[in-house]
Amino acid sequence: MGSSCRFKELPGIIPKFRFAVPYVGFHPLVACIMTGLSYCADQLRRLDHDRFLCLLLAPAAAREALFALYAFNLEVACIRELVSEPLLGRIRLQWWHEAVDGIYAGRPAPHPVVGPLAEAVRGFGLSREHFERLLEARAFDLDDDAPADLDALIDYAEGTSASLSLLSLETLGVDDVASRRAARHVGIAWALSGLLRAIPFHSSMRRVYLPATLIRDAGMDACDLFAGRPGRGLSRVVEEVAGSARSHLDASRLLRRETDTRALAALLPAILVEIYLGKLGSAGFDPYDRRLATVGAGNILRLLFNRARGRY
Repeated sequence: MGSSCRFKELPGIIPKFRFAVPYVGFHPLVACIMTGLSYCADQLRRLDHDRFLCLLLAPAAAREALFALYAFNLEVACIRELVSEPLLGRIRLQWWHEAVDGIYAGRPAPHPVVGPLAEAVRGFGLSREHFERLLEARAFDLDDDAPADLDALIDYAEGTSASLSLLSLETLGVDDVASRRAARHVGIAWALSGLLRAIPFHSSMRRVYLPATLIRDAGMDACDLFAGRPGRGLSRVVEEVAGSARSHLDASRLLRRETDTRALAALLPAILVEIYLGKLGSAGFDPYDRRLATVGAGNILRLLFNRARGRY
C-alpha cells in the first residue's frame, strides 16, 4: 500500500483493537489490523466480515459472546458448502442439534465454537428456542428445491437470520417489544439482501433461493441460472425480492424512537443492507453486475458514524 498509515486507538468503541488508517485523498480506507483475536472473532473476520465490523462496535462486555453466536451461525450456514451430498449435511446439522442439547444440559462438546457458545448461553441466559428455530430453518439449505413463494423465502430468512438477531438482543440485555420487532425486520432484510448478492455463487453450486413462483412468472427456469444465462426476467425477480427487503428495512426504522438504545449493535446491519440494496438498484437489479463484487471501504466509516449517532 503506497500511502502512509497512522495507527490510532478508538477509545470507548473498540478498545482492544488498533486501526491502520491510510489517508488517500478524501477517502480514508480503514483496514483492521487485529491482534489477540479469539477463534470465533477470527472466523468472523475472515468469513463474515460485514457482521464482524458491526460486532466490533458492540459493548465490550457482550462482544465475545456475540462473536460466539455469529461463529455458531457461520458453522451451520456453511454446512451445505462443506459436504459432498445432503445426507452428510444432515448428519452435520444433527451434530449441532446435539451440541446445543449438550450446552443446555451442562455438557458442552469439545469444540472451538461450542465452548464459547456455552459460556454465552450460561452468562446471558440465551433462549434455547431461537437456536432450535435457526437449526430447523437451516435444514432447507440441504434441499436443492427453490422456496415455493416469497412468503416461504421470508420464513427462511426469519428462521435463519431474525433468530440470530433475537439472540443478539438477549446478549445485549434487551427484551422490549419494539426492539424485538425491529430486530426481526432487520434480520429478514439482511438475509434477503445477502441471498440476492449470493445469486452468482449459489447458481454455480446449482442452488437457487429465489421463489419458484416469481421465477415461473418471469418466464425463467432454474436451469437458466445454472447455465449462467438468466436473461431479463432475473432482474424482475431480484427487484421484487429487493423490494421486500426494503419494506422490512423501512419497517425496522419506523421503530427507531421506541427501540432500546442498547439494541444498536444488533440493528447496525441495517446500515449495510441499505448500502447493498442501493448498489443493487444502481446496477439495474442485475446480481451479476461487476460493480456489486467490489467491497465498500467506507462501510466501517458509515457504521462508526451511525453508531455515534445512535442510529441504524
